This record gives sequence, structure tokens and C-alpha cells, in this order.
Amino acid sequence: MHRTIFTTPIVNTLLRAFSVSFLKITGWKIEGSLPASASKSVLIAAPHTSNWDLPYTLMVAFALRLNIYWMGKAQIFRPPFRGLMSWLGGIPVARETTNNLVAASAAAIGAADGPVQLIVPPEGTRSKTREWKTGFYHIAVTAQVPIVLAYMDYERKVSGLGEIFVPTGDVEADIAAIKAFYAPFKGKNASQYHAD
Repeated sequence: MHRTIFTTPIVNTLLRAFSVSFLKITGWKIEGSLPASASKSVLIAAPHTSNWDLPYTLMVAFALRLNIYWMGKAQIFRPPFRGLMSWLGGIPVARETTNNLVAASAAAIGAADGPVQLIVPPEGTRSKTREWKTGFYHIAVTAQVPIVLAYMDYERKVSGLGEIFVPTGDVEADIAAIKAFYAPFKGKNASQYHAD
């Protein structure tokens, strides 16, 4: 995995201090922690309904001392922003191609020397949708790592890490159980998110 803002000395320390202070001043509460058993894991990012999700996610990651990478549509990685987005932990995803993103992501997690958490928004878009993409699930199964149920509730100003979910292999039942966990949470644009 490439070097990011989370693995850059001094910058990491300064941005963690800023993130903790900003979240506290603006009334956000951070919950949970990442257990050692999930040092390599796939984090679900839900609900994902706004461009504001990225800066808040980065600040929460700093507050929780995570080493995250996240997937974003390839368009936001165009020059002159490519270097910055990659440094922020971004991995470009070309939605229109049929490359094997699951296998590549799982291989990258397995090859990482230390802790790494890959954040994947199951909706695959900020737009209104009822269907979840199952890429996050298959990445976790292929990499043999747990899924961490990360959340951001704008209504209550609470964000953090929920339970650890170990896939059973029954995709339909597992997705239903995961969606049930997310049902109470409200995204910034709550009308665009449905966990049912």
C-alpha cells in the first residue's frame, strides 16, 4: 500500500491533534476502538450521502488512530488532485471497467506489512439508492479479514466503530444483518439513505 497522510510522521501527530479538537469543539462524539484482531480489516462506511463524509471520515480515523485507505471514483483522482487524493489514502476505482477489484484489494491487504483498514461504502454512490454493492463483503472473504461496522450519524453527531462482523458465507443473510445494524443511523442527506 502507498504512503498516506496516516503514515507520514509529524503530519500524522499534528492532524490527529487538530481532528480530536475540531470534532470535540463541533460537538461530535467518537465511539469504539479497533481491536488487535481487526488490525487488517474492511471497514464499511455508511451511510454515505455527502461529500462531507470524506473529511469527517479522515478526522475520525485520526482520532481512532487508524491506518485507512478508501475507494473513490476515478474522476476525483484527475490532475491536479491525484497526488493529494492518494496521500489522503484514496484508491481510484474506474466504475466502467471490469477489472478484478476484489482480488486486487484482498491481495493488497494481505501484502501490507502492518495494520491496514480498507474503507468501502456499500452504496457505491452518494446518490439515493436502496441496493448495496457486495464488493466490501467479497474483499473481506477473499482476504480472510473481518468486517468492521463503522458509522457516522449526523443527526446525533456520533461516529465510530461498531461491532466486528465475521462473514458466514451466506451473503444474503449477512448483508441483511449488516443493514439492520445501520438502520438507526442518519447520513447528512438522510433522505438518500435506506438500510432496509
